[in-house]
Amino acid sequence: MSKELLLVVDAVANEKGVPREVIFEAIEAALASAAKKRYPDQDVLVRVSIDQKDGTYETFRRWEVVADDVVMESPDRQIRLMDAVDEAEGVEVGDYIEEQIENPDFGRIAAQAAKQVIVQRVREAERAQVVDAWKDRVGELVTGIVKRAERGNIYVDLGGNAEAFIAKDKGIPRDVLRAGDRVRGYLFDVRSEPRGPQLFISRAAPEFMMELFKLEVPEVGQGLVEIKACARDPGDRAKIAVLAHDTRTDPIGACIGMRGSRVQAVSNELNGERVDIVLWNDNPANFVINAMAPAEVQSIIVDEDRHSMDLAVAEDRLAQAIGKGGQNVRLASRLTGWQLNVMTQDQVAAKSEAEQGVARQLFMDKLEVDEEIAQILVAEGFSTVEEIAYVPVGELLAVEGFDEDIVEELRARARDALLNEALAAEESAEGDGPSADLLALDGMDEATAYALASHGVRTSEDLSDLAADEVMEFGIAGLDEAHAAALILAARAEEIARLERGE
Repeated sequence: MSKELLLVVDAVANEKGVPREVIFEAIEAALASAAKKRYPDQDVLVRVSIDQKDGTYETFRRWEVVADDVVMESPDRQIRLMDAVDEAEGVEVGDYIEEQIENPDFGRIAAQAAKQVIVQRVREAERAQVVDAWKDRVGELVTGIVKRAERGNIYVDLGGNAEAFIAKDKGIPRDVLRAGDRVRGYLFDVRSEPRGPQLFISRAAPEFMMELFKLEVPEVGQGLVEIKACARDPGDRAKIAVLAHDTRTDPIGACIGMRGSRVQAVSNELNGERVDIVLWNDNPANFVINAMAPAEVQSIIVDEDRHSMDLAVAEDRLAQAIGKGGQNVRLASRLTGWQLNVMTQDQVAAKSEAEQGVARQLFMDKLEVDEEIAQILVAEGFSTVEEIAYVPVGELLAVEGFDEDIVEELRARARDALLNEALAAEESAEGDGPSADLLALDGMDEATAYALASHGVRTSEDLSDLAADEVMEFGIAGLDEAHAAALILAARAEEIARLERGE
């Protein structure tokens, strides 16, 4: 059999493109599996060693050496150290001792089992080779041929026995891909899996568009122009922000190309996706103004705490600024990383006045100052009591008309107000839960009681004052109208009993 064995190894290695060593390991595992059939009632360890030069092989039964004081879990494949030293000198716990046994006799069933083991090992080796070949290419553009489409998912042949997968949510919505079509995508993940796809491609990722621009625009590929950010509604519209590292280069013009040839090439690859190219700026407000193109922003108010901006545009440009279905402002928000609120100048002014009024009233109530002082604080940009309490003293002293006495008094009042709020919140938290009598009502469970308490219904008396439809407005999970009515009736039981007694 030795010559036939070598012929099989060479044939499989050449056909599958896997190393001969892998085939030998698979055959050794198959032969070992066949040899175990001689011990149907035992769980034995068997090793087969093939001479890769002449194809001869030897079979060994193995035992693992365990400590003398250990309870053997598998007596068929374990041996105590004191017994093992009689078989082989110098052995230690964890070593194996072996005994050569007769080579397995290949019957039809054994041969079939061996074939299955070999096929499985070869398949595993092929899949491992695919992962090794592609794992360093994550983040690159790849091109392949569509093998098949199933329920919107696309399987792509990349060649060399490599199959990639484009999930439905990673494709472009209006893509029409059929078997045999060439398709390009962004390789975003390579995973070693026992079955199914191992290479994962996206055509919807922002990185796909960025890589396409690197391909179509030499200045981007050479690093003269950098794409700093990208936001997409795949297949419909996108925005990219670009920056030139060479003052002689126009980054927007470079990406657009002569008569729009470069951006058009990218758009064609993306099923006609329209691309807005804007200039990146390290100043967030300026960047947002650029990102809102083609809309023109008339004024902007930045809220650092909420990481949001209010943008004012001309009333006749409001629809353009927002975009169809909010698309323009949504893409600009994703591109910049800021929450953007688009409104007219009048709306911005009204909102600003309302916010100033709230802040002014807050200072009058919490700091016990008159309207004039409160207005000065608002005009200087203060909007919370915390700011008055903890900003550097110099900022308050810089306010015209404020001296050290006024500043110290304002800071003291602010700290007192914050302390009182904290104490009130603590007291409120202690009383937020349901009362014992509410929890004790017939049919009441703890979850419902706490849900009622969160809506201000903390006692059975509170509940008795409500109607079932009022309770249903709370939207408490698992509470239907009949149950609500029963709980209200239980809450009113004591009052009903008193009335019946004439009290």
